[in-house]
Amino acid sequence: MIQIKNINKSWTLFLDRDGVINHEKHNDYVHKWDEFVFYDNAIEAIKILSSVFNRIIVVTNQKGVGKGLTLLEDLEEIHDKMKAAITNAGGRIDEVYFCPDLEENSPYRKPNPGMGIKAKVQFPEIDFSKSVMVGNTLSDMEFGRNLGAFTVFVATTRPEVSKEDNRIDLYVDTLYQFAAKFTNQ
Repeated sequence: MIQIKNINKSWTLFLDRDGVINHEKHNDYVHKWDEFVFYDNAIEAIKILSSVFNRIIVVTNQKGVGKGLTLLEDLEEIHDKMKAAITNAGGRIDEVYFCPDLEENSPYRKPNPGMGIKAKVQFPEIDFSKSVMVGNTLSDMEFGRNLGAFTVFVATTRPEVSKEDNRIDLYVDTLYQFAAKFTNQ
């Protein structure tokens, strides 16, 4: 089992977006920047994690784009402004990959590993065995497993998920709770 103390600058962090970095809209999508609301301490968490991990990659399913409900330019604005807010606070996101595909079997749609593979093509130093996937769904955990990564479940939107689920390596309440583990070594 991976220990937090063994994670260092040779590691990659994959983050889901909605439900991890920002509030997820129940039965809807975040369509525009003015609907995007960071979780309390999420920016601070990413700042801490930026000092620990070599790469921080956001991987997010975005069916709203595929359904024509969210405009691509609005999604790009959300990601640009999210990254700018994080950068301005001393953190960083190296890249954001999103999948607008509606088909569940799309190689890029989580839990399939396509977005992780795209990240490795762009950043060849990524080693999936030295990666962590943080998400708020079991699909995120399966994505992590499909990459061979350590998985961290954030219980922001699905607290009913069992801590004992074998797809979950670490269970936390918030992204900040995960980040704080690196400040208490």
